[in-house]
Amino acid sequence: MVVLSVSVPRTGGRGPVRVLGVALTSTALALGLSGHALACDIRDFSAAATCDGSHGVITVTDRDASGTPVTVTVFLTDDDDADVRKVGELPVEGSAEGAEVTFPEDWKPDATYRVRVRTGDGAVDEDIEGGLTTPGTGCGTAAGPAPAPSWSGPASPAPRASGSGLPLDATYYPPSPAAHGTRLAETGAARGTGLAAGVAAALVAVGGGAVFLGRRGRGAGGA
Repeated sequence: MVVLSVSVPRTGGRGPVRVLGVALTSTALALGLSGHALACDIRDFSAAATCDGSHGVITVTDRDASGTPVTVTVFLTDDDDADVRKVGELPVEGSAEGAEVTFPEDWKPDATYRVRVRTGDGAVDEDIEGGLTTPGTGCGTAAGPAPAPSWSGPASPAPRASGSGLPLDATYYPPSPAAHGTRLAETGAARGTGLAAGVAAALVAVGGGAVFLGRRGRGAGGA
């Protein structure tokens, strides 16, 4: 409590007294406002769901400039705002810059939590307004299936069908499309083959004639 001692002169008009009254009222208001500013208030607290690597955490920040010791308790809630599980409870002393307390919690996307703040004397015993709703994306990203390997080389040889003259396990390589409709190289082999066939036919004819004439000569001499 602040006590102000003021001596008011007995002589004088009402003006100085009126000025003094205004000054005292202003001082009292200033002291009241400063005392309220230094008191712990639930509006000094905030909560957020973040990721620490692949794991989730819930961080509560205390910006109470008075540094009043408080206890922070976090609860997981359901769709009806009923408590499902107590995540944890930790003490913290705030500061104007903000003091943080962290709760390890592998939270799920779009989950809701209740954050309770309580002072030792019970002056503050409230939930952070609006609670906490986690982001729509979790901390861990599941790896998808590996893509199937692709083969860009030549096509695999087709197996030889039954009755083709080769064993069933023999490998058959289809002919190249370039081979169809293409003439053999002009090496003279085709021409040579025709010429040899003509010469052979002539020799056969000559040989047959000689044999025939020889037989006739023998027959005439024997007669």
